[in-house]
Amino acid sequence: MQPWSQLFDLKGQVAIVTGGAMGIGAGIAARLAEQGASVVVADVDEAAGRATAQALPGPGKSLFVRTDLRAPAEVDRLVATAVRERGRLDIVVNNAGIFPFSPALSVTPELWDRVLEVNLRGPFFLARSAALQMQRQGGGGAIVNIASIDAVHPTGSLVAYDASKGGLRMMTRSLALEFASLGVRVNAIAPGSINTPGASRAMPATGGADAQKLLAGFLARIPLRRMGEPDDIARAALFLASPAASYVTGTMLVVDGGYLLT
Repeated sequence: MQPWSQLFDLKGQVAIVTGGAMGIGAGIAARLAEQGASVVVADVDEAAGRATAQALPGPGKSLFVRTDLRAPAEVDRLVATAVRERGRLDIVVNNAGIFPFSPALSVTPELWDRVLEVNLRGPFFLARSAALQMQRQGGGGAIVNIASIDAVHPTGSLVAYDASKGGLRMMTRSLALEFASLGVRVNAIAPGSINTPGASRAMPATGGADAQKLLAGFLARIPLRRMGEPDDIARAALFLASPAASYVTGTMLVVDGGYLLT
C-alpha cells in the first residue's frame, strides 16, 4: 500500500494545462505545481499565460507556450516543447474551451466550427500527441479532459458548446479504452457553474437582465447554494492526475454542487 504522502506526489512529473492562463486552468496549474509537477501553461493569451507560469510554485520549473488548439501543428509543437524543455510528459489537462451564447437558429457555420475546433478537435489531437509521447517513454500517464454538466444537460442557447462537451465525454471513454494498454488513464471532469473571468465575460452576451435571471436560476438549483470556484475543479483534477486515481479511467467526475440532482 502506498503511503498517504505519496498518493498526490507529482515530483518529477511534467504536466501540460491548456487554457492555463486564468480561471479553472490557472487553478489546476497551481495545484499540480504545488504537488511538485513542472507545469507547461498553454494558452492564446501570452501576457496572462506568462504571468501565471511565473507565479506558480517552484520558481523556474514551469513555463508558458503560446498555443492555438485549432492548429494541429501547434498542438504537436506544444508537446515537443514540453519534452525538449522538461524532458518528458506525464499529465495533460485539456481545459481550454469557449462557450459563445447563441440561439440555435442564429448559429453560423463559422461559430459552430470555431467551438468544435477549440473544444473537441484540439483536445483530441493533444491527447493523441501526448499518448504517443507517453508510449515512447513507456511509463504511462494521465489525461484529464474538462467537460461540463452541459455534456448531459443542456443550458439553452449553447448548442455548439453542448455538442462539443457531449463529444468530449464520449471521446474520454473511447480514449480510455484504447490507451489503457499504454498505461495511460483518461478521465473527465464535468464542472457546474464556476466563478471564472471567462464566465463573467460571457454572461453579458445574454443581455443584462437575462444574464442575471440565468445566474439566479442556476443558484436556485444548486443544493450547496453557491457558485463553484476554480479550486473546486483543480482539486478534482489533481486527484484524477495523481497516483491516488491509479485505478480510475474512462469516468466523468461531476463537480457541480449538486446541480444535476434537481
